[in-house]
Amino acid sequence: MTREETVLHYLDEHHIPYSCYNHPEGKTIEEAKRWWKDDGSVHCKNLFFRNHKGNKHYLVCFHCDHDLAIHDLEQRLKASLQAQGLPSCGKLSFASPERMLRYLGLEPGSVSPFGLINDADHHVHLFLDSHLRDAPTLSFHPNDCRGTVVIRREDFERYLQTVGNTYEYITLY
Repeated sequence: MTREETVLHYLDEHHIPYSCYNHPEGKTIEEAKRWWKDDGSVHCKNLFFRNHKGNKHYLVCFHCDHDLAIHDLEQRLKASLQAQGLPSCGKLSFASPERMLRYLGLEPGSVSPFGLINDADHHVHLFLDSHLRDAPTLSFHPNDCRGTVVIRREDFERYLQTVGNTYEYITLY
């Protein structure tokens, strides 16, 4: 199965409704914007980070029209983790393509929360910007930058429950 087929099969198997469409490759937000449909969904940017020791990995999702300063992101994630009694993330850096492949089964340009399907050990913690909570529908790559999955936020949260990784909403901007 292709990465996209794996995602769609997983959603179907768990009775999670979605719609999907294909388009030319869009490895960056700027490229993908040319192909996204005006479907009312919030298109999400997804970034994969590691902590300074390289033993913790974080997927961060937020509205595609926003940018984040990595230092500000570190401070917000640190505060959130410490408030839960968890160790600080410390200094963040982008995870290497090798780590992305190891933990999410993905390559750069195709990162999405659907990569958590491949994280059998539930190693990756997902941070979602709190503004996404207000979106009726969200859209992500189906682990392939030549497609877009549109999913109701409630159904996306059902997906997160079934996949089993830890996640939380946090104000990122």
